[in-house]
Amino acid sequence: MASESVRKKSPRAPSLSLDEALDRTLKVYERERLNPAPTDVVAQGMGYKDANNGRALSAIASVRYYGLMERHSDGRLGVTKEVESYKYAPSEEMRRAYLRRFVAAPALFAEILERYASGLPSDGNLRYELIQRDFLPATAESLVAILRRSFDFAGVYDEEPKDLFVATSEVEEPVTLPPVAPDFGAQTAVAVPAPQQRPSSYLKDENSLGEGHDHIPVRLSGGRRAWLLIPHVFREADKQRLKAQIDLLLTEDEAELDGS
Repeated sequence: MASESVRKKSPRAPSLSLDEALDRTLKVYERERLNPAPTDVVAQGMGYKDANNGRALSAIASVRYYGLMERHSDGRLGVTKEVESYKYAPSEEMRRAYLRRFVAAPALFAEILERYASGLPSDGNLRYELIQRDFLPATAESLVAILRRSFDFAGVYDEEPKDLFVATSEVEEPVTLPPVAPDFGAQTAVAVPAPQQRPSSYLKDENSLGEGHDHIPVRLSGGRRAWLLIPHVFREADKQRLKAQIDLLLTEDEAELDGS
């Protein structure tokens, strides 16, 4: 019989709140920029002696959960391009868009955000849910604080997302939307440009997705048209993710114009 003192580990989740993880990552960025570095060097950049201790390894794991650092093929770690874009974003709104992307990167955080789209429940309620998800009670206790602090820092509940969808008949001037966005978690919308009608490739994708979607046309400049494919079940968290992704694309477009 296995010893009762041997206990299972909790599922993987950040041990640092987003603001703490971002602060440590930016310290590494100041020293290394986007250049990959050995794990010990990264740990030293975060303020640890080396990576040969649990706190340093937990911190490194946390920044990777948030998508702030990535491991390269040679085993070294590097700050991601998104962190650099966040650091030099010209407006608070753009920085907030990156923060919302970072905070939704850990799978657990994305699920919690989707489940509680209007705001987190009480600490006791959230702690109970984490325990039901197989987190040890002590870990669940600390994770409640990490979740709440991270969501507050990213401002995910600060404001209602703007309505991104305008009926074609109400559009006075052509509306320009960014091209198809990269995945921001679960896919919530697809924009496909077309001259006057939906292309055959789009119809094929539409059929594969079933009938549980609305197809919203948006006129673009030059007589073009885009189709937004929106699931019937479209939650507040989905709107926030979609808005954040479009904000990121607009940020990247403006950055390219500034650099041209």
